[in-house]
Amino acid sequence: MNWLFKEEPTHYGFDAFVKDRKTVWSGVKNPVAQKHLRSVKKGDRIFYYHTGDEKAVVGIAKALGDAYPDPEDTSGKQSVVDLAPVKKLARPVTLAEIKADEAFKTFPLVRISRLSVMPVTDAEWTRIEKLASQSA
Repeated sequence: MNWLFKEEPTHYGFDAFVKDRKTVWSGVKNPVAQKHLRSVKKGDRIFYYHTGDEKAVVGIAKALGDAYPDPEDTSGKQSVVDLAPVKKLARPVTLAEIKADEAFKTFPLVRISRLSVMPVTDAEWTRIEKLASQSA
């Protein structure tokens, strides 16, 4: 399965993630995003998306294991997942580019832009990788 995880670059940018070499993805509060997070399995591919002023897919990560209950959450409702960076994209793929591309008309990033964890189809994944390899 493929996913897109969103993060504010001033909070935890992709470069910091690369430097750390792995992280626990936590703090997801939205029930729909949590539902997606709980579905993450070991080896799943993840696009790392910078929110805020940047609004772009900037890198690729992978799930190091299946999602599991957040040990910090006393309610027992939250899940987390361990991630490792794979690579930075050759160039960021902006939200504006994605919105302008007909191939993404049903992509959750376009339809439900506030969601912090969302699925990515194989076709969407391939298209974003292709856009990242082209000059802007």
